[in-house]
Amino acid sequence: MDAGQGLSTDEVQSLRDALAAGRRPRVVFTASAGQIAGQIGQVVELTDPEVSDEFVVVRFGRDELPFSPADLAMAPKGAGRRVAEPKPEPPAQEQPPAVAEPEFVLDTPRVPTPRREEPKVEQVEKAPARRAVKAVKPKGPAGLTVTLAYAEGEWTVAAQQGSKALAKPYVVKPAEALKMVALVDVPGVQEAVEQILGTERAEAEQQAEKLRAELAEIEARLAELREAR
Repeated sequence: MDAGQGLSTDEVQSLRDALAAGRRPRVVFTASAGQIAGQIGQVVELTDPEVSDEFVVVRFGRDELPFSPADLAMAPKGAGRRVAEPKPEPPAQEQPPAVAEPEFVLDTPRVPTPRREEPKVEQVEKAPARRAVKAVKPKGPAGLTVTLAYAEGEWTVAAQQGSKALAKPYVVKPAEALKMVALVDVPGVQEAVEQILGTERAEAEQQAEKLRAELAEIEARLAELREAR
């Protein structure tokens, strides 16, 4: 078989078209392919020729190997197809006619027909579903509320547990109110209390100055009345 001189550009394009159509065209290996020259392979893929010169992937036996177009040629039509040759039949030998022997029916054991068993359906009784028992939490004590309030120049404290009043509002000193707020450790609340106390302190000082001035006038008037005796 003439292996040819390699695939031409048109033949490579025809291989590409055949692969696109779903066919696997046959090729023959040229002398440049080495020991497998003259053998028939089947093209399964064409890779990028810019990446490698061996871009024609050929299936040969159980292997799929890449080759260059120079290693391959188009296989002639009908190449690689094997025609099944008819096998010669052995000469018929003359055999003596077989003599039919009577069959002893009594000696042949009778095979009983297997009995077909119906599938058993087991009924499983379902246990009654247990109702979920909701855990009852013990009732805790009612909430306790302690209220510190300021109104009309007085500080008051009240205590209430649930709907029951434990202590009615009673008046406490400003210093005690400030100590209570300090225990809360909330800067905004503490500043508000200090501002209220500062305002009350300023008003008390003004009232004290006013009373001192009135007292001085009364004492001066009393001294004049004593001199007039």
